[in-house]
Amino acid sequence: VVLIALAGPISQLSFDTEARASGVMLVGLAVLLRIMAGAPIAMIQGSRNIGDLARMTVVGAVLNTVVAIPLVYFLGEAGVVPSLVAAALTSWIAAHWYARKLRGPRVRLSFADFTVEARQLLQLGLAFMASGLLTAGSAFLIRIFIVQQNGVDAAGNYQAAWALGGIYVGFILQSMAADFYPRLSAVGHDNEACNRMVNEQARVSILLAGPGLLATLALLPVVIAVFYSEHFVDAVPLLRWLCMGMFLRVVAWPMGFIILAKGDQKMFFWTEVAATVVHVGLAWLLLRTVGLVGAGVAFVGLYVWHGLLIYVLVRRMSGFRWTRDNLVLAGLFAGLTGMVLLAVELLPFWPGLGVALVGTAVGCWYSLAQLVRLVPPKWIPLRMRPLVYFVLRHEPALAAPAHERP
Repeated sequence: VVLIALAGPISQLSFDTEARASGVMLVGLAVLLRIMAGAPIAMIQGSRNIGDLARMTVVGAVLNTVVAIPLVYFLGEAGVVPSLVAAALTSWIAAHWYARKLRGPRVRLSFADFTVEARQLLQLGLAFMASGLLTAGSAFLIRIFIVQQNGVDAAGNYQAAWALGGIYVGFILQSMAADFYPRLSAVGHDNEACNRMVNEQARVSILLAGPGLLATLALLPVVIAVFYSEHFVDAVPLLRWLCMGMFLRVVAWPMGFIILAKGDQKMFFWTEVAATVVHVGLAWLLLRTVGLVGAGVAFVGLYVWHGLLIYVLVRRMSGFRWTRDNLVLAGLFAGLTGMVLLAVELLPFWPGLGVALVGTAVGCWYSLAQLVRLVPPKWIPLRMRPLVYFVLRHEPALAAPAHERP
């Protein structure tokens, strides 16, 4: 409703013209469809049906691609907004399709019980909505700063870098919100269990995100050329900073869920407000002083500050502390990241690439070894067990017995 009512001013602020007001109105329709898809998604997530949640995400993404690409290809710029509406519609269809078989028992609530439940849902929902608005608003303001300070081309480079930097980490964060948060909420009253789960989740997240960070840093020019073109090469320095910020986000996010699991909506809201102010303020300052790369530096600065703040808060709230193993793991990937960055920045291309790939290989090997040890041997496919045993030198019991081998 707000987008439709204020389409003209929003178009003027975003594009310096009101000619795109109709497109802003259509974006409002896309937002409405996304909101409507939230209810069936919440049902699937609340039932802990992770398999259907994953399938719904994949089907929605495939449908989005099938619909959006032809619209943009044949209509060009005019097809961008319709593709957003179509993508939201296909997501809504996929969500309702997978939620159709969830039929819980009918429950009659008294008005008093309804008000209690509704109040709790509204408090949590308002906190999440405010967080989403703050995040979207800060991203919107930063893009406006970039257009004003560096031009539309720089804004395109920023968007390209942001999309690439968030693809891999997005899977991890989405999984964290879908599965980890409900599990953590179930033990939110137990500080010891809560802290243990956060350390476990953080370890798995670092092991998953670390190799992706190293590989992206090592192969940035290639990644940019493959996904876009050589015209986006100016996004490489920016993307390096964004990747480091994404890694810090992966580290900070599990701690932040403690605040939600404890049901402290006010603290959650004010930490989000503070994060928005810091992010926008740093971006405004650094874009003026160091150019486009300042947006990436601001993102890293945000999560350095935010991670420290959240750690102090949850330390007081639940007594949370990082385990020694997690500190060692973080130190290992910090060292490998520094090695890769120095190699690609200071050495000639081929020697630098070689050193960076060695660092990436070490990080991948270590992550794979640790992740496999966290998985029960029976979950490893039979055909992969000999390879895992050979590469990682696991216990002999990991390999399949002779009569089970293919």
